[in-house]
Amino acid sequence: MLVLAIASMSFVLLIGIGLYWRASPLFETHSLWSLFSGSEWSPASGKFGFYPFIMGTLWVTFIAVVVALPLCLLTAIYLTEYAKSSVRKVILPLVNILAGIPPVIYGVWGIFFVVPIVREYVGPAFTEYSSGYTVLTGGVVLAVMIFPILVSIVSEVLRTIPKELKDASLSLGATKWETIKKVVLKRALPGVFAATVLAISRAFGETVAVLMVCGNVPLAPGSVFDGGYPLPALIANNFGEMMSIPLYDAALMFAALLLFVIIFLFNWGSRIILNRIEHKYSS
Repeated sequence: MLVLAIASMSFVLLIGIGLYWRASPLFETHSLWSLFSGSEWSPASGKFGFYPFIMGTLWVTFIAVVVALPLCLLTAIYLTEYAKSSVRKVILPLVNILAGIPPVIYGVWGIFFVVPIVREYVGPAFTEYSSGYTVLTGGVVLAVMIFPILVSIVSEVLRTIPKELKDASLSLGATKWETIKKVVLKRALPGVFAATVLAISRAFGETVAVLMVCGNVPLAPGSVFDGGYPLPALIANNFGEMMSIPLYDAALMFAALLLFVIIFLFNWGSRIILNRIEHKYSS
């Protein structure tokens, strides 16, 4: 069992080594600084600037977290502190259904519902023209996709808060909402942070739904109403064309390696935080 456990864990290391090995030809002709700071993407000319794709990924992920976190936090508070058991039995299965919907369905929903709303109503209120295929649209679609994981984890974290702490706050004259703000959320803050990190790691890797609604414009977004081109969309859209252009393969493998490192670091950091929370509560 130890050998099998080590073998299963070694796949993570093998994936990282394989991606680095396939991306290594790019490092012979381009420095890391030029790859990260370059804004021009022209594989035929040997120019591989990843700055627009990194910024597109960050914009979409940031918008998704900003939209999803308040909604998920309030939903989790309601389910754990206010909702009756009959209501929880209805809402929680619906949340789980959201987690099981294929990403392409979210993308189609974004095209037919979110894109027209951004193009016809939200965009004209802030800018002269918006096609609707923007990082804002991608962030909203992605927020709905990470909604289930955030609600589930935050609800579990809130349930771990000792009842004695809440009773002590209520006995001192605090209202229930004051107890939630001053005691429950303060004690659950590390867990909420860990849940957010896990949701961000999930958001970084989403491909199909995001590439369908972001516009796939290889320019760094200047506002939420500009199109974007996240790293997963870059890999998915161009992987079939890489064989005929030198270093195209290595450039796409570098994009995959970059995503792999970001997700690995986010998951590693969140696991450390969760372990500390579990140890604190168990002691």
